[in-house]
Amino acid sequence: MKLYLIKSIFAVVILFSLSVFSQQTPADKQSQSILIIGATAHIGNGTVINNSAIGFDKGKINFVGDAASVNKTNYNTVIDGTGKDLYPGFIAPNSSLGLAEIDAVRATLDFEERGELNPNVRSLIAFNTESKVIESMRPNGVLMAQIAPRGGLISGSSSIVQFDAWNWEDAVLKVDDGIHINWPATDRRSFRGPDAGKIMPNKDYKTDIKQLDDFLNNAYAYSQLKAEEKNLKYEAVIGLFDGSKQLFINADNAQQISESVAFALNHHIQKMVIIGGEEAYKVTSLLKQNNVPVLLKRLHSLPNNEDEDVDLPYRLPKILTDAGLLVGLQAAGGGMERMNTRNLPFYAGTAIAYGLTYEQGVALITLNNAKILGMNDRIGSLELGKDATLFVSVGDALDMKTNQVEQAFIQGRSISLDSHQKALYNRYMKKYHGK
Repeated sequence: MKLYLIKSIFAVVILFSLSVFSQQTPADKQSQSILIIGATAHIGNGTVINNSAIGFDKGKINFVGDAASVNKTNYNTVIDGTGKDLYPGFIAPNSSLGLAEIDAVRATLDFEERGELNPNVRSLIAFNTESKVIESMRPNGVLMAQIAPRGGLISGSSSIVQFDAWNWEDAVLKVDDGIHINWPATDRRSFRGPDAGKIMPNKDYKTDIKQLDDFLNNAYAYSQLKAEEKNLKYEAVIGLFDGSKQLFINADNAQQISESVAFALNHHIQKMVIIGGEEAYKVTSLLKQNNVPVLLKRLHSLPNNEDEDVDLPYRLPKILTDAGLLVGLQAAGGGMERMNTRNLPFYAGTAIAYGLTYEQGVALITLNNAKILGMNDRIGSLELGKDATLFVSVGDALDMKTNQVEQAFIQGRSISLDSHQKALYNRYMKKYHGK
């Protein structure tokens, strides 16, 4: 009886907390045309319009130009953006947002399946649009993401979503866009015995490579036949061979990158992306020759090797961009990756401080990421015909001191920028400061 009472009280507390701090309700579909005029528009493709006019209707951008060249009477609502900055919505690739809520609570973790070869695992159907973590992305301008699974040699399939939806069906922009693999590490740190703390060769490296090799050989053979019985694992990767899907390879050191690119080419894989790429600067010729873009890991990190410059991670975007590579940024690559995704714009700001121009920095998390994900026809820049997913910031959105998103739109819908954190902030500011 006592246990039942405790469980009942706990359930009531949980329900009460959810009612007090509930997820923001998705916005209504755009019903009136909107014009934002006078803002400094960072288009995303490297250009900037200082006194801009950006108009959109029915969720699509229908005017991009100078404020002097637009007829304001063509729009139902005109927003004055004078003195403010206008950006395309930021895109977070290779993210596990919506697949986990609280790292310490196992029941909320849904980003990884058991086993090594899980290409048929679809992150999309596990994506939780009600996540409290997701709503905290929007006030920093992160409005879209590629949701990707974790773990194993082949983690599964990713999909691309926007952050204003009732469910995953409403959220999705592109279904099952790519397959994610974790290239085996060449070395591992020993934690036991006399070699504890030392970096040792990975004795399973060749075995793991063979496992991947055998699987893709069989999958390719399967793709050339009309099998009477479907194999879900093989079906999931057929798109790699005809170019309808991309292979996202998690690889950091130069050997991993070189061997994984050669491996993919040998297996008839037409499109691939390197995720992480800590030593991509050592193999830029190989990557450029094969048109392989790089999604760099979290920039606010230390280098892995003792003989590398401490600021190397900050300079990598500049180094790879100058080498002619297509470079994007992601937030994975360390602890609390989901929560840290809100810092994505500030990683781009760091890249600017270490060599990139401002507009190149904006492109790292807008058009470059859209190109890498194969979505640049719909998102990533403020151009005619693209989704009206954008936001207005009072200050520089790539600087954590001045980032203040005032208004945001996803496919033309004016979304809420409130969050659980903001609610707590306002609550205690009122209590202790009377504000």
